[in-house]
Amino acid sequence: MNIALIAHDEMKDTMIGFCIAYERILKKYGLYGTGTTGKRIMDETDLNVNRLASGPLGGDQQIGALIVSQDIDLVIFLRDPLTAQAHEPDIQALIRLCDVYHVPIATNLASAEIFINALNRGELSWREVRKTTSQRV
Repeated sequence: MNIALIAHDEMKDTMIGFCIAYERILKKYGLYGTGTTGKRIMDETDLNVNRLASGPLGGDQQIGALIVSQDIDLVIFLRDPLTAQAHEPDIQALIRLCDVYHVPIATNLASAEIFINALNRGELSWREVRKTTSQRV
């Protein structure tokens, strides 16, 4: 399974704390991150992150393309709800793609913790099961 990690500027420290707290779980999966978020995660943990462009420079759209190709299974997007984002249409498009392709998306720390613990318990493996059964047909 692959996880996308995205954080607005004011949420990057929270994302780093999340990655440190759940590093043991996250290291089992393929990780993708937008620009600075991915770099900071790699600088401050032992996690390997496939870095894409910065969000405002197309990183959100790159994550969206990975969702469409079914290469992302979970998105953790720690959004700053108090600051207007110039690339808000890209953010809304990413959330819409998660809904269309049934990809769980956490937009705050509480939902991120629920999803990461569910992942650790094997509760988000339905996509793997679906891929396996479709390959048998």
